[in-house]
Amino acid sequence: MTDIAQQGAPSAVASPIRNRGFSLAIHVALCAASLVMLYPLLWMLASSFKPENEIFGSISILPTRFEFDSYLRGWKGLQISFGRFFWNSLLISTLCVIGNVMSCSLTAYAFARLRFRGKNFWFAMMLGTLMLPYHVTLIPQYILFLNLDWVDTILPLVVPKYLASDAFFIFLMVQFFRGIPRELDEAAMMDGCSPWRIYRKIILPLSLPVLATAAIFTFIFTWDDFFAPLVYLNDMGSYTVQLGLRAFVDSSGKSDWGALFAMSVLALVPILFFFLFFQRLLIEGVATTGLKTSSASSRSATSTRRG
Repeated sequence: MTDIAQQGAPSAVASPIRNRGFSLAIHVALCAASLVMLYPLLWMLASSFKPENEIFGSISILPTRFEFDSYLRGWKGLQISFGRFFWNSLLISTLCVIGNVMSCSLTAYAFARLRFRGKNFWFAMMLGTLMLPYHVTLIPQYILFLNLDWVDTILPLVVPKYLASDAFFIFLMVQFFRGIPRELDEAAMMDGCSPWRIYRKIILPLSLPVLATAAIFTFIFTWDDFFAPLVYLNDMGSYTVQLGLRAFVDSSGKSDWGALFAMSVLALVPILFFFLFFQRLLIEGVATTGLKTSSASSRSATSTRRG
């Protein structure tokens, strides 16, 4: 017995060592992959401080000397201050976030909690719009907005968000609303609450995680959008940040790359802060989903045992 115990002891000690070695190797590989993915961002950040002749003339990621002229040229180098482009993008993105969250949550509430004729048909039609490429509806939309005299304004970029045009977020919210117990609706109806009051007093407060998710992705998609502003905005005073960045690139080859990289770094700041601000709600959304699943499983198991 003593010999067997002595033979098993080395293997028991070696097992934690192998586990630590495997975990260390995984962490090293993940750190290396993270550096590969972060390298373009780090290169752009470093290039924004480099002199113009070092951006493409040196393989070193670190500049020989740090210069802030690129930020000054980028901010005031165009006909209009770059701060105007930031204001335009912030205004459009904020209005789109408000419209998308309001309209998509109302539509999702109708599909998830209300009963009306043809609900399954219209829900399937809504999901079918996810398979339509944006370019299919581009020309009809442009003709419509042109007849409404909305071209060269922000209305074509904002108004569709108030009409529940993003089927993905509707589907996301429908799935979340279906996880909220219907007993809450029934209790509220017994107390005399209307569907609108149930939506406002019960559904919305319990749905902050999914609303935050929709707000984050709407802000990111709208802020990074280049194609739609390019189609509908003609006046430089109405340009967004993405169109402003494009103005630094000249087809004749006289491009101000330092100013372009400097303004690209600044363009990432609002997205970063917006994500960090709502990150807690995203984490709560994951935790809430797990708790709902666990509670649903426990209720199912309890009912099975009682049966």
